[in-house]
Formats: sequence, structure tokens, C-alpha cells
Amino acid sequence: MTAVVIALPLIGAVVLLVGGRRTDPWGHLAACAMALASFGVAVTLFVQMLGRPTDSRGTGEHLFSWIPVGDLRIDMGLQLDQLSMCFVLLITGVGSLIHIYSTGYMADDPGRRRFFAYLNLFLAAMLLLVLADNFLGLYVGWEGVGLASYLLIGFWQDRPSAATAAKKAFVVNRVGDLGLAVGLMIMFATFGSVSYADVFGGVDAASRGTVTAIGLMLLLAACGKSAQVPLQSWLGDAMAGPTPVSALIHAATMVTAGVYLITRANPVFDAAPAAQAAVVAVGAVTLVFGAVIGCAKDDIKKALAASTMSQIGYMVLAAGLGPAGYAVAIMHLLTHGFFKAGLFLGAGSVMHGMDDETDMRRYGGLRTVMPITFVTFGLGYLAIIGVPPFSGFFSKDKIIEAAFAHGGAEGVVLGCAALLGAGITAFYMTRVMVMTFLGTRRWHDREGHPPHPHESPASMTVPMIVLAVGSVAGGFLLSYRGALADWLTPVVGAEPSEHLGIPTWALTVITLVVVVIGIAVAWGLYGRGEIADVAPTGHALTRAARRDLYGDTLNEGVFERPGRRLVGALGVAETSGVDRAVDVIPSALRAASDRLRPLQTGFVRSYALYVLSGAAVVAGVIMTKSVW
Repeated sequence: MTAVVIALPLIGAVVLLVGGRRTDPWGHLAACAMALASFGVAVTLFVQMLGRPTDSRGTGEHLFSWIPVGDLRIDMGLQLDQLSMCFVLLITGVGSLIHIYSTGYMADDPGRRRFFAYLNLFLAAMLLLVLADNFLGLYVGWEGVGLASYLLIGFWQDRPSAATAAKKAFVVNRVGDLGLAVGLMIMFATFGSVSYADVFGGVDAASRGTVTAIGLMLLLAACGKSAQVPLQSWLGDAMAGPTPVSALIHAATMVTAGVYLITRANPVFDAAPAAQAAVVAVGAVTLVFGAVIGCAKDDIKKALAASTMSQIGYMVLAAGLGPAGYAVAIMHLLTHGFFKAGLFLGAGSVMHGMDDETDMRRYGGLRTVMPITFVTFGLGYLAIIGVPPFSGFFSKDKIIEAAFAHGGAEGVVLGCAALLGAGITAFYMTRVMVMTFLGTRRWHDREGHPPHPHESPASMTVPMIVLAVGSVAGGFLLSYRGALADWLTPVVGAEPSEHLGIPTWALTVITLVVVVIGIAVAWGLYGRGEIADVAPTGHALTRAARRDLYGDTLNEGVFERPGRRLVGALGVAETSGVDRAVDVIPSALRAASDRLRPLQTGFVRSYALYVLSGAAVVAGVIMTKSVW
């Protein structure tokens, strides 16, 4: 029955793509039906799982023998356990809501049917990624979501920005995908298999260096898919795609694939402290990196994209803390799926009412004309900054606690980084809230056609309301009596009993004080005075944040330009060296032919003379040999 969860959206994608324009009138409805049906099957499986004993809730399903070649035998199968169930419910549940939202958002788009086909294709690929029982099956799903992401980011391919963003996302992700491919090669060379059971069962017998290499390759893959430093540069540009794409792929599902990979491979990272330390470092750097970028973005979607980068950094940091952080990372992943998807859909609602305007400097005062969007976006805002009792308070604060509890100077550094990220998050999200919904109206005429903001239709507002409910209650439900931690224990192990140097309540108070400071600073800068039509020049850090802390510049300087020079040098070497070396043989043959060609006269008497001369030479040689 597990395969049905994947098959339903896959069938929807195939029908819409193969059926072509004949499916235009009802394609979007069919795609929504397939997503909802998949969610229904997922809920059924979840209920069945709850009815089984804790130690036997995981189930496997063999599909077919995929690659039986020599010593390499890979059976394609599915594995539904407590970890994959969390993702299946998130993907199908939030995915269904975004499908419904898209019926209103894309109502007038001529390519709507194709858009929904890509959404269904994405769901199928993402579900395969989290349900496969081996790394090669995960890799197929991994590449599938990469393809679907490319198609959806570049959906409006007639726009140069969208086409460029799609190519950029595709290329950057290929770097991470190379890491996953190399990791699979090392696994097969070491364990003779790429199944989870064989790899995790053989970790203890493998050398520390081998396990560390596998962990680092998996981390590289996670950095690409989850937009973590140093492969984060594609995420902001990816906002050129339709907003529902940002909500589904770049907030709730695909960018969390890296967190899933690290958590799923927890036996590998637990046996490789160096790789685990690298995971922690990447997460800590990225959570601050993304937060700083978010402070200087005037495009509402790019501000939320930077926020996503930062929040995924929290999850990666927690996953790098080992058994103390795996469950917390998944908790923040699930709560983030609700409030960040809701925030993106809220941004899409604002754009829908503002004629696709994304510059927050041209918003202001929208709370009165878009009340539902204002309330749902506001609840997501309170959740992401960690105000109690909203969901982010329960998940992000747990990560901060786990970071400080890590112990020693490293724990202090990590905890302070997470605490700093919380303060900056409160600042930039308050900035987004104030510039968009509060203050005076800054709606500018655009060639005589001023926008007329209005509330979105029910097809868009209802999914936003449902996600807002999750933003409010999700964290409490997941953390109540350690519900999620107990649920995940059979997969990631039990959380160790680690103690903070200070009482938990004291750290909670400190975190809330930091959040309040961030809110106050943002209100002082943007809530009291007029907001300029054009962003001021600002100081060096502001200018750097507007340029994504020079991530693209670094990539161009370290990789692109040297790569071009290397390719140019190789081209010269090929032309002047390899080509000339290859040309030696035909040149020699040509010269020999030129010298022999005069002998080809076409006269029989000449050929007879050659034969006679040759016979005389042969006779002379024979006679000479006989004499000697």
C-alpha cells in the first residue's frame, strides 16, 4: 500500500503531460485530487502504524530486483518507518494545500495544466526520496526533485530571470549531487551494497576514514539541496518561479531533503565525529548567514528565501549534534513546514492583490484591505520568531538549548550563534511585517495603472488558514510529553540526558529578551518613520547583505573564472598539442603518398619494368645467400 502514495501523484503527472491540451479544462482538478488521495492513503498508513507495537511499526515493501549485475544486486523497495512517515504526511498534507491554493493563484495562466503536472511530478519524486529503503532509490528521488524544481523555477521560461534562475539552481545542485554519487560509490566499494540495512550494519566494521568520507559526501549533497553554505547561492534567485513553488519546494519539502538525508544516515555520522562536526559548522554558519541576508532584502519573497536558508541552518545544526538533536531537527522541520509555507502563500496573496509587485517599499497599510492575509501571515510571523505559545517557540528554542547543552567552548559558540540568529530573525521578520501590512500606504502609480489591493479568493485563503492553525498548534502537539522524540526513538535513538549550565527557564527568558530586542530595533527603524521609496546606500554590511554577502562573487572568483581559464588553457593545449600530435600520422602518410605518387604512371611498360627490376633484386639476393 505504501507504493500507492507515490503512484497516485505520478499517475497524475503522466496523465497531464501525455494528455496534453486535451486535459486543460480539468487538469488542475485532477492534480489536486491525486495529491489529496495520496494524503488520504498516508493518513491511513499512519493510523495503521499507530495500531502496531512501537518496536514493529516500521514496514518494508519489496518492489522488484532493479540491478542484478555480478556482485551488484540492488532490490528496489520502500521503507515506511517513523521518520519517513513524518515526511510523507508533511509532503502530501502541505502539498495538497498548495495544490488547492494554486488553483486560484494560477487561474489565469495559460500553462496551468503543465504547472500542476510538474507539481504532481515533484510530489512523486519527493515521496520516493523519503520512502526508498536504499541510497540508490533515494538518489533517484533526489534527482527527480531536482528535475521538478528546475521545471517549476523556470516555469515562466519566457522571462530571462526565471530561465537563468532555473539553470543556476540546476548547476549548483549538480555539485551536491556529485557528492551523493561519490558517497554511493564509496558505500558499494566498502560494504558491497547501498541498502540502508547493509550500510548502517557495516559502519562499525569500516575504517574511521572511510565512514568520515561517506559522511562528508552526504553533507555536500545536503548543502546543495538544502541551500547551505557554500552551495546556498541558488535559493534567492529561485524566487523567480511562481510563489506556490516557493512554498512547496523552497520552504516545506525539497530544501529539507538534506536534513532528512543527514538524519536518515545518523549511524554514519554518529561513527564519524569529524563529519558530524562539519555538519554543525555548516548549520551554525548558514543560520547566521541567511539571517543577515534577510535583513537587507526589499523583495518579500527573497526575504523569506533568506529566512528559509537560515531556518534550515538551525535544522542542520541540530542534526549535527547527534542523538541530542535529531528529533529536535525534525520537529523544527515540521513546524517550519507549516509557518514558512503559510508565509510564502501569504506573500503570494499580497502579490496577487498588488499586481505581482514584490517590493515591500511599495506596500504598506495592507492590513485593512487584506485582513485574512494579514492575520494568517501574522500568525506565521509570530511562529517563526519564536513567540510562545506558537510553534517556533517549541522547536527553535529546543535547538538553542541543545546547542548550549553540547558542552564546553564549542557549546557556548554554537548556542550564541543560535541565539544571535533568533534575534536577527525577529528583526528581519518584523521588518517584513511592518513594511507590508503596517504604516502608511505606499502604493505607487505604474504607468497610470495603480494597484487595487484586495483579499484573495477562498481557494487561496482557506489553505492559508489551515497552515496558520498548524503554525499556532503544531509545536505544542509535537512536543507534548515528548511525543515526537518518543515517536522517532526507534529510528534515531533516544535523546541523552544532557544538562544546561543554567536553568532551562532562564535560557528561555534570555531567548525571549533577544527576540524582543530584535522586534524593538526593527520597529524603531521601520515602524515610526517614513520608508524611503528607494533603499538607502547603507553601510558596508548592508551593501554586502544586499549582494547575498558576496556569495555569487565568491563563486565567480573561486570557481567560475578559474574554471573558464582552465577550459581555455585546455582548449589551447588541445589545439596546439593534442591536435598537432594526432595530425602527425596523417601528415606523414600524406608526405609518403606524395613521394610514392610519381611511381603510379599508368603505363604497363613501366609496371613491367618495376616487376622485372624486383625479380632481378630477389634473384640476386637468393644467389648471394647460396654463395655464402
